[in-house]
Amino acid sequence: MFMRLPGVHPRTCPVCGYHGKFHAFGVPLVLDVMCARCDSLDRHRLFALMDDRHQILSGVKSMLHFAPEDILRKKFSQRFPEYRAVDLVRADVDFNCNIEDTLLPPNSIDAVFASHILEHVDDRRAIAELFRILKPGGKVIAMVPIIEAWEETYENSEVTSESERDLHFGQYDHVRFYGRDFPRRLEAAGFDVTAYMATPRECVDYGLQRGEKVFVATKP
Repeated sequence: MFMRLPGVHPRTCPVCGYHGKFHAFGVPLVLDVMCARCDSLDRHRLFALMDDRHQILSGVKSMLHFAPEDILRKKFSQRFPEYRAVDLVRADVDFNCNIEDTLLPPNSIDAVFASHILEHVDDRRAIAELFRILKPGGKVIAMVPIIEAWEETYENSEVTSESERDLHFGQYDHVRFYGRDFPRRLEAAGFDVTAYMATPRECVDYGLQRGEKVFVATKP
């Protein structure tokens, strides 16, 4: 019943154009975060703004979209001629694969969209696999839960149960909390990394998480 609690201040959604109060979402509950029309979250709205401003996906024809969110899936499928929604287990996607080993040909994809995916998996294997399948000049758009105050990513191999992971990493199926070394993990695989973030005013207007970044990792 609490998940649809309205916010206090009206916001604007750059994904669908809605203007009004956003809903609460998440466990633990976060107020004023989900668009009341399209269900976009702050990370979806941040990407929409940054893509519009910086033309992040300009020239892309083929895209893999991992764990596809409905609102972005609809827009991406209309925008990119060779779009595929992918997931390891979901039945409502175009292609089932493991991000750590997709079995796809090398140098075959223009872009990969992986929002809040890498904290669930062996990210070093996944990042290396994405580098392998991307064409030269191809991009991974990555967003992750990150604590910029931490110099290094927090991982603990002794934390294995769902309840322990929820306590340590913020969700039962997460295996790490990223620190500000996250771009170095992408660079270690060979990527060039650029990070984009919203202005303080945009965080107010669009209901964004302050300091969240869109990381764009480009294969040279």
